Parts: sequence; structure tokens; C-alpha cells
Amino acid sequence: MKVLVIGGGAREHALCRSLSLDPDVTALHCAPGNAGIAEVAALHPVDQLDGGAVAALATELGADLVVVGPEAPLVAGVADAVRAVGVPVFGPSAEAALLEGSKAFAKDVMVGAEVPTARSYVCTTPAEIDEALAAFGAPYVVKDDGLAAGKGVVVTEDVEQARAHALACERVVIEEFLDGPEVSLFAITDGTTVLPLQPAQDFKRALDGDEGPNTGGMGAYSPLPWADPKLVDEVMETVLQPTVDELRRRGTPFSGLLYAGLAITSRGVRVIEFNARFGDPETQVVLARLKTPLAGVLLRAATGTLADQEPLAWRDEAAVTVVVASHNYPGTPRTGDPIEGLAEVAERDAPHAYVLHAGTKRDGDRIVSAGGRVLSVTATGTDLSQARERAYAAVGRIRLDGAQHRTDIARKAAEDAASTGV
Repeated sequence: MKVLVIGGGAREHALCRSLSLDPDVTALHCAPGNAGIAEVAALHPVDQLDGGAVAALATELGADLVVVGPEAPLVAGVADAVRAVGVPVFGPSAEAALLEGSKAFAKDVMVGAEVPTARSYVCTTPAEIDEALAAFGAPYVVKDDGLAAGKGVVVTEDVEQARAHALACERVVIEEFLDGPEVSLFAITDGTTVLPLQPAQDFKRALDGDEGPNTGGMGAYSPLPWADPKLVDEVMETVLQPTVDELRRRGTPFSGLLYAGLAITSRGVRVIEFNARFGDPETQVVLARLKTPLAGVLLRAATGTLADQEPLAWRDEAAVTVVVASHNYPGTPRTGDPIEGLAEVAERDAPHAYVLHAGTKRDGDRIVSAGGRVLSVTATGTDLSQARERAYAAVGRIRLDGAQHRTDIARKAAEDAASTGV
């Protein structure tokens, strides 16, 4: 099987790494990729938002499967363009990808599917914004209706900060605050059959202790030793299958990766948001634990034959990923700084720990930073404590001027699991 992956972040590096280990994959390509992905796939320059260019590249390469990683190309209709030339593609149509591209659309689908979620208002005027903020009170949850690269949500006790964010958005969803821990649950679907993956938890805030601004994600871990063993079955029954069924009923079947961001509240599971693609950085830990070869599963989803898929096999190991970000992230990040220590990690920490590249590029014989989130250092272990230890040992070998990372990824879960013997 020849596979083409679209994108160039750590999520795509994780996908390419898993696909490169699949014996059925005979050729692996990525466009545009990054410096790390170049080690496992042939890179091609392409405008990933240009459906025609992506479709032409897939045809030229003779791809048997195209995997669209990021949300922006999906919302732009890249998957539609690839399907139109007869190449199987893992990723929803532009119409179905509105589940992520518009928070208001997602809320409407959830109402139709009777999916449990936060009460909300869709606002377009200052008066509507003020009314919604007053109705819910603090803490205020304000979401840009459109795509915002993981930075469109503000959760704050400060009404003026909430109002300022709302006014800066063309259309905004203001909703009630959901208490309780958050869980990310991915499901692969062909539009009818839904195949859930293992749950993970990510860390959105920039600083330790969940302080600082929201980011695209500073780390993640899986499994969740504190979660109810029935959680996946419950979410399948109340969230994932009803959402896929509702979209098919509307004539916009969703094929690809359906990501449910969940809050485990005192009143039960509630959906915070849907995404239309693999999450970053949760993909890094979920795929680290997946034993079933990936390519065949994605191809079945792309060709409507997921019902034929054998149950997925998972490693018993735990996985932790720690994001190394550039100076000033999530503000305007500094780029062009050399990254050192990557060879040392490969030599001393493999195979239990490895580095997935996010914002990197090659500059002569050096690898330099090229984005806000630069690397995802991922490790596995017999439990979360060992996986954390290995991940942070590898992080300690990396040298990037001004770099920042959280030191508490999975700490509480590891400590709680150790104290309870889970």
C-alpha cells in the first residue's frame, strides 16, 4: 500500500511513524512534512489547503490511501478533491468537517442527536454577548465559532476578558462551564460503523498547575487509570454513534476520525467539543499504545468497510508525551533556533522514548525550530510513572534556546495510580 499523509506537525509525525512500522505500507509520503518526518517518509512540497494540488500529488504518486491530518485542509474540502479523483481518503468532507469548523453547527448536530453537552448561546452582537455572559456567570466559557488552531477558547473569571474575546470573534458560542476532568476519545468511522480508540487526557494550559493561557496542547497521557472502565462504552452509546447516525441522516455522512472532547462532570459525561481529525498531542500517546497495524484500519474507514475490521489490539503499556515549545509560545513564537540533543535521545532512550517533530525544519546540516510547539517527546513504560520518567529524561537531553515545557504532565494520575495500586 502506498500512503500519502497531508500535514507537517507532531500528529502527522506520529501517524507517519505508525504507518512506517506497518508491514503493509510499501511506500510512505508526506506533504509538506517536517525535518523529523523526513526520516520515515518522502517529503513533497504542497499547499495543503489546495485540494487540486493535493489530489494531483496523490494521483502522481499512485497513492492507495491519503490521510489528511490537520483540520484546516478538511474544512477547506481537500478530502473532497481527493475523493473526486478516485483515491481513497481518510478524512471527512468539507460539509461534515463543519463539526469542527463551526461550534454552532456542532451544537445543532448535538441537539439533533440528543448528545449531552453544555447549554449555550450563539452570539453575533454585543447585546447578545452581554446577555449570554450574564445568564451563565463566572467562570465564563467563550468559544470562537470558527477554526482557531486550538486557541479560540477563553475560560476566565474576568467578565471583561471574556467580553473582549467574544467581541473579537465574528460569531461566538458562549456556554455554561463544565466541571470535572476532561477526556479525549477518538473514534474511527466510515460513516456507519464506529470504532473507538483508547481514551487520553491532554493539558491545554501553558504552565504547570493548569496556569497560563490556553495552547494547542502541552502534553498528554494514556491510559487513564482513574476513569470508569465503562466510559468508552457509555460515550459510544450516548455520543459517538448518535453523532455519526445524525450526520448520515442529514445527508452529510462523516468518514474519518471523530474526536470527542469530554468533561466528566458531577452530572455525567458532557461533550465540550468535537474535532474532525486526530488530536495533537493525544495522537502521540494513543498511537504509541496501538498494536494493530494502522494502514488497514484507515483504509477500511476510507472505503466504507470498517464493519470488517477485527477488534483493535492494544499494548498494556502506558504512554506520556511532553511538548517542548519555543520561546514566547503561545504568543508569537521565536523560530530559527538550533535544536540539539536529538541524536543523543535516539542513542540513549530508544525504543522506549522518541522525539516526534512538530515545528521543525532543516537548515543546512542543522535542525531548527519553525513553530510554536517544536517537539513532542513521547515515551512508554509499564505504568504512567515509568513512562513519565522516560519522557522527562529524554526532554532533559534536548537543548533549544528559550524552550519551555510543563513539568507536571501525567504527574497526578501517576501518583494517584501508585497510591491506589491501580
